[in-house]
Amino acid sequence: MLTRPICLMLGLFVLIAPSFGQVRLEGSFAATKNCPAYQSIGKQTNPGNVTLAVGNNYVLIGKNKDVATHYLIEIDGAEPKQRWVSVDCGTLDSAAVDQPAPEQAEDEPQSVQSGHRFVLAISWQAAFCETRPSKPECESQTDDRFDATHFALHGLWPQPRRRAYCGVDDATVAQDEAGLWSRLPEPAITAPTRAKLDVAMPGTRSQLHRHEWIKHGTCYPEPDADEYFADALLLLAAINNSPVRSLLASHEGKRVTTPEIRSAFDQAFGPGAGLRVRVACVDDGNRRLISEVTIGIVGVIDPGANIGALILGSGPTDAGCPGGIVDAVGLQ
Repeated sequence: MLTRPICLMLGLFVLIAPSFGQVRLEGSFAATKNCPAYQSIGKQTNPGNVTLAVGNNYVLIGKNKDVATHYLIEIDGAEPKQRWVSVDCGTLDSAAVDQPAPEQAEDEPQSVQSGHRFVLAISWQAAFCETRPSKPECESQTDDRFDATHFALHGLWPQPRRRAYCGVDDATVAQDEAGLWSRLPEPAITAPTRAKLDVAMPGTRSQLHRHEWIKHGTCYPEPDADEYFADALLLLAAINNSPVRSLLASHEGKRVTTPEIRSAFDQAFGPGAGLRVRVACVDDGNRRLISEVTIGIVGVIDPGANIGALILGSGPTDAGCPGGIVDAVGLQ
């Protein structure tokens, strides 16, 4: 028989033990239904009777398992703040799943066979700013700024997705996960790279680069901040200098389908490249906007790399959002 002290200790452990089924995600969740937001999935407890507000976007924290039934989000004003909602209550605005591991053929380039796997995430900044207008990079956005007509850099994420915070102390991880990015250390970036990053990653105004380095860059094959961001900028430039960017820039205010975007990738980087691309959308009132594109990358990223080969080295992924409007600068 268990003694009373042992029983109390076991009870305390149950209260404080983390949910081991949770899979971390990054991005946002756009509510399409007024669903309840639970503290516990199993018990369906809902302190405060909190429900989602249709059209609102919530910070995405994770999902309950690989094939999810519920997402974990943050709801301002709720207590506790983190709540579980059913997956059919909204849509994701992020690459929230791993890119599958590619099946490499014997005769594929050695740089692809021996390379590492990544997901490149690039944003259409005007759509991002529709849901976060108070961010510094959104308050300062103008129609003649680079990100008004070009993709902006979100991040370059080593895969698998669970590979994050390499060698980072617990206190710094906690600050990052709490969104206290201004308290994170500044990455060691050279002045030329930082100047390019400030243009291509408007989120530097909100310290996005600190977050991306701490969470993802520390797991880069070469743990050097300058090389990490320089390689991400190289990939971004290849896409911005391709028919992919031209397609979106020429359709401002109009709808573009995901098959059209994938076809532009095929045109730019070779047949099949589009199958390695996932499109994310966000709802803004009655408009669905293209907000982000994620691309699988496998291989060694350097100035002489064949970008098409890097993309084709990745496995196919789901298409994501079927398409949406290419948003223009300014709240619509």
